[in-house]
Amino acid sequence: MATPDFIRELRVSAGRQLLFLPGVSAVVVDDQGRVLLARRADTGGWSIIGGIAEPGEQPAATAVREVEEETAVLCVPERVILVQGMEPVEYPNGDRCQFMDICFRCRAVGGEARVNDDESLEVGWFTLDALPPLEDFALMRIKQATEGGPTWFAGMQEA
Repeated sequence: MATPDFIRELRVSAGRQLLFLPGVSAVVVDDQGRVLLARRADTGGWSIIGGIAEPGEQPAATAVREVEEETAVLCVPERVILVQGMEPVEYPNGDRCQFMDICFRCRAVGGEARVNDDESLEVGWFTLDALPPLEDFALMRIKQATEGGPTWFAGMQEA
């Protein structure tokens, strides 16, 4: 994911210290039940769509913006499927971040899936029985989105 300008500005005064940032991800499903995925330019791996909320931006609006920016697909958020604080990460330049991910199930409503920015190498629709190799991060979110369970909150015990 590209570093937003507001984070670059923060880094001027914050240096490499740990920043806690609002992350948003989206499991976009079309009318055929397929899931929208992108093969990331930074890792080469396939994943769901995600990004960082801009200052003052609501999380659902971030999901819609990120999906359109990265894939040219228009979508509508239907529900929150997961809220999870992620483990801190350290980037090769020494910057440290910890993301709070809010994941939405979204319904595709228009656009044609294609690479729409420099963050993705490929974009495509996949049936659940033909998903490419994915990290647990994406698999868990796809499962939550397609099985219709309640919102999952990290660290909470089931009743």
